[in-house]
Amino acid sequence: MKLNLKNPVKRSAFNKQFHIANPENYRLLVLAFVIGCIVGVLGSGFRLTLENLDNYRKIVQASAHSGSILHIGSIALGSVCAIALSLYLIKKFAPEASGSGIHEIEGALDNVRPVRWKRVIPVKFIASLLSLGSGLLLGREGPTIQIGANVGRMVKDLTSQPDVEDNSLISAGASAGLSVAFNAPLSGILFVIEEMHEHFKFTFFSVATIMIGAGTGDFVSRLILGDHPEFMFQAFAAPLLKEYWLFSVLGIAFGVIGLIFNKMLISSMNFVQHYLKSKILPIALISGLLIAGTGILNPKLVGGGYDLINSLLADSPGLVVLVFLFGTRFILSLFSYSTGTAGGIFLPLLTLGALLGMIFGVGFNMLFPYMGINPLSFAIAGMAAIFAATIRAPLTGLVLAVEMTANYGMMLPLIITSVSASVITVLLGNEPIYATLLRRILMNSAAADQ
Repeated sequence: MKLNLKNPVKRSAFNKQFHIANPENYRLLVLAFVIGCIVGVLGSGFRLTLENLDNYRKIVQASAHSGSILHIGSIALGSVCAIALSLYLIKKFAPEASGSGIHEIEGALDNVRPVRWKRVIPVKFIASLLSLGSGLLLGREGPTIQIGANVGRMVKDLTSQPDVEDNSLISAGASAGLSVAFNAPLSGILFVIEEMHEHFKFTFFSVATIMIGAGTGDFVSRLILGDHPEFMFQAFAAPLLKEYWLFSVLGIAFGVIGLIFNKMLISSMNFVQHYLKSKILPIALISGLLIAGTGILNPKLVGGGYDLINSLLADSPGLVVLVFLFGTRFILSLFSYSTGTAGGIFLPLLTLGALLGMIFGVGFNMLFPYMGINPLSFAIAGMAAIFAATIRAPLTGLVLAVEMTANYGMMLPLIITSVSASVITVLLGNEPIYATLLRRILMNSAAADQ
């Protein structure tokens, strides 16, 4: 079919469709690069500070075993104070900085939630360092995604861009945030396209902005932090074809687990809101004492989960230990997010997915010893499956698991697992967790206005 662009009306329609006539579109690409650079620097600074806080917390917790009661009490007091200060900053200055913030970004793209970057960027940065540094089972990706999205709005405001470009620049910042958090640029791009597809406005240039934002943010963070996968899984050969049906079984199980997790998370948040009245002091006391005590007993049970996942390689724990770790971290992950402080849920979910996948891998090995199953392959598949089952973003979870472990030979088993988990979670009527969180925020806001 030959396009006739001599007709002014047809030429205008063609230009509008492919956005080739408006120079403002090309300016977006430059702004996306600027956003990626800023998010790369901020995200890297956040990660470096958090790593130092984590290392300090581990040293202090390790010394508690030979310390006095006063020493142990000071550790607990430090956790309580950190959580209390984090909650105070959020409630006083930026309530939208609570939780991961991803649902807030989705609401902002729909123009139903505010983007107050002057408040959110500093509050989210400091409050997240306090909450994650205390040992709560929260991830750094939520804060960097929300900070990145607010950087996108900041750049838009400071450069006096029209409101129509709000969506693209906020999305570019969000994709850069996830990219910087996990050194996973493709996951950052896919997350915006897949998870936020109902809120993201698709054009050629809007997709290009999120690609530039994610790529630039990742490049800057690798310059600052180094170039290595987040999880130290050794590269291993893809599972044999005769094992592939087991990944379908794994996906079905995760579809059920995803429904249970989402339901229990909302119930936990409602419990804290109803019985603790979202008061700072009781929440900080209970969570601080619980997390500090658990961390002293076993540091692997608290924190985001990087050390725990990496330790699966060296320790190869037995089935009983894996079940204990999964059960404990499942409960503590629900509790940590329910406090209402700042922190993401991606990393705790990935940790739970790796643990449960490892449990299934060990179990399959016991049932079928002649197959020579590698349980670690199921740990990686579990990371993708938990994403598909709770967030309903199977493609993002699949790519994220591959990028974070550098096991590209696992692509087909991950597809099988993610598809199985997605089908089951849809059949069970499990709504994506961020959609549920956004609706909950809007309902609470409407009730508060009455």
